[in-house]
Amino acid sequence: MLDVVVIAMIFVLLVMAFSIWLARYRRQLEWHKRIQLALGVVLLLALAAFEVDMQFLTEWEARAAESPYFPADYEAGGKWSSITGTSLAIHLCFAIPTAVVWIWVIVGALRHFPKPPAPNAYSPRHIVLARIAAVSMTFTAVSGWIFYWLAFVATQ
Repeated sequence: MLDVVVIAMIFVLLVMAFSIWLARYRRQLEWHKRIQLALGVVLLLALAAFEVDMQFLTEWEARAAESPYFPADYEAGGKWSSITGTSLAIHLCFAIPTAVVWIWVIVGALRHFPKPPAPNAYSPRHIVLARIAAVSMTFTAVSGWIFYWLAFVATQ
């Protein structure tokens, strides 16, 4: 599942960038809305599947044991003081707020934009929140890739 998420995040960022481009430069707001809603649903389902896998099915710590950046005594609670543990903590500092901001942006857009979508008084606020969400998603992906490399790719 980790491998799939790492690769999928490349596509998520590309689709997100394309959707933003459609809205900003082509004024194709209906397509922007459709793509963002689809992306939101896909991300929600992927996040749910990922968390079930990580919390109940996979012991990522055992898989990371071969990394020189992960402590051999991780069962003693040393994983959070390692470089890998720190990178995971940083990633979570981006990932958790990103999920909240994305929900906020999507719900706000659904509540405040007409059907079909068109610019209105809510547009400036939406643009600010959407930029925060896009930057946050980018940092989430990059920090996730760094964690993935430290835990599962780097070898001794």
